[in-house]
Amino acid sequence: MNKLLLILFCSSITLFSCSKEDPLTTNPSGGTGSSPSEPSIIFKINFDPTLPRLDNFGNPATIPAGNSAQSPVMHQMSAHYIEFATDSLTQIGQGEILYHGDETTAGGANAVDFDKAVIVGQNGTLYSTPISTVTPGTYKWIRVSLTYQNYDIGFIAKADGNHYTGRLASFVGFNNYITYYTIKTSTIPVFDDKLQGFWGFETTIPGAPSNPYVYEGQAPGTTVPNPISSSSPVPAGSCVVTGDFPTPLTITGNETQNITVYINLSTNKSFEWKDLNGDGFYEPTDGVNPGDTVVDMGLRGLFPTYTK
Repeated sequence: MNKLLLILFCSSITLFSCSKEDPLTTNPSGGTGSSPSEPSIIFKINFDPTLPRLDNFGNPATIPAGNSAQSPVMHQMSAHYIEFATDSLTQIGQGEILYHGDETTAGGANAVDFDKAVIVGQNGTLYSTPISTVTPGTYKWIRVSLTYQNYDIGFIAKADGNHYTGRLASFVGFNNYITYYTIKTSTIPVFDDKLQGFWGFETTIPGAPSNPYVYEGQAPGTTVPNPISSSSPVPAGSCVVTGDFPTPLTITGNETQNITVYINLSTNKSFEWKDLNGDGFYEPTDGVNPGDTVVDMGLRGLFPTYTK
C-alpha cells in the first residue's frame, strides 16, 4: 500500500489516502469493507469505562480541582482514519494506512464529511479489508482518528432539581462539515463546518420550554491520548488517539483466517465539566440561570487487542 502524506492546515490534518483496487462495499454490521471471499482484517469498536483514564501523553489522569466527570453510556461512534505503525518512531502518515474517510470543502475549509461517516455501536464493525491489501510486517502501534460520539449522560435539571438522563451528540474530529445530525429523536440542520468540541444535547423534562428540549454548545477541546507523543506527535486539533498492542501484530501475507482488531476505547469519566457548586453532578444552564460548562469529551485511551 502506498504511504500517505500528512499536511497540517490551521491545527487540523488532511490525509490523502491511497486507493485500493477492490471497491468498498457496505458491511451488514454498519461499517465498510470488501468481499468476504478471502481472509480479511476486521476492525471493531468497543467502549469500556473500566479501562485506565489517560491524559494527552498517555499518563494516568486525575480530574482537575473544580471539575467533575462521568462515564457516559455510549451508543455510537465514528472514526475517520486507521493506521498501523511498526514502532514509536513512525511518524503519522508514514505507517500503514488502512482506512481514511471522506472529506469535503463544502463548508469552506477542509473537513470530515459527516454525511458519509461510518457510524457504529458497541462491537460494531467499523471497517474491513482483505489482508492481501496490508503490507506484511510487524506492527506495535495503531492510530485511530475519532470524529463523532453519541451517548447518554446524567444531569440535574435547574427547573426542579431532579435527576434526568440526556442524550449528547459530540463532534471530536479536527473539523466537521455537517448538513444534519440526529441527537436522539431530534434532527438538527447545520450546513456548515463545526470545529472539534461542538455538541448538541437533547432531553425531555417537565417544565422545559419545549419537549424534547435541545440546545448546542462548544467545548474548548478534547483529550487525545498519545503515549508516544515525544517521538511521534499528532497535529494539534486532531483527534488521533494512539495505542499499542500488548503483543505486536504480525501480518505475513499468508493468512488463511480473518484477523479481528478490537479498538478498545476508554470512556472512563470521559465527559468532564466545570462544576460550579462542586456537588459532582452535571447541572447545565436552563437558558436563564448559568450552569456547568463542558470542558472535555475526548476518549481517555486506546487499548487495542486482536484475535486470529
